[in-house]
Amino acid sequence: MTGQLFRNGLNWVVAGIVAAALIPLLAFGIKLPFLVALGVGLTAFFGLVLLLAPRGLFEGVDVSTLNKGKLDLVRKVLTEATPELERLDAASRRIRNPAIRKGTAELTSTARTIFARIEQNPERMISVQRFLTYYLPAAAELTESYGVLEQQRSPDAGRLQQSESVLGKLNEAFGHYADTMLESDLSGLDVDLRLIERAVKDDLETRP
Repeated sequence: MTGQLFRNGLNWVVAGIVAAALIPLLAFGIKLPFLVALGVGLTAFFGLVLLLAPRGLFEGVDVSTLNKGKLDLVRKVLTEATPELERLDAASRRIRNPAIRKGTAELTSTARTIFARIEQNPERMISVQRFLTYYLPAAAELTESYGVLEQQRSPDAGRLQQSESVLGKLNEAFGHYADTMLESDLSGLDVDLRLIERAVKDDLETRP
């Protein structure tokens, strides 16, 4: 949600408000020379613009070894999926039921984790492409619909119960995809465990 607002230019608005308040405070409040106050205010303005600017995809991540075509595909998929994540986040914040709001907030958190892991290692996207193209939009749609149900004076109890049940299952699915991304990092774990167990067993058996 915050990222979307800053993409819409809110960082410039916030920086302008802070600078507009800071300059007269410095000039008239603590009696700094006006040019000094102006300089500090402008520095604060441009600093906040940069600080609050939305982070770009793969910013700070070394992607020099990745095939350009694959990188462009990952960038395209993430760019298209980001609005769905923001829809989910916004809809979650509007949920009144505390337990359901907590569950949908967990959906948002898990989705952000998946996004971050893809940025760190774009090769992982292949294992979660269905999550990005189906489960994430479905979760956003269902969360929005649940919010509409809550606004009804006499919502259908069956619809509420089924929606809550499916949201719970979506949390399980999101968690599954988040864990699946790490399986490649654990590919050698079973072999390592067997080798270490065998080494320890051999060393203990040969002790005098």
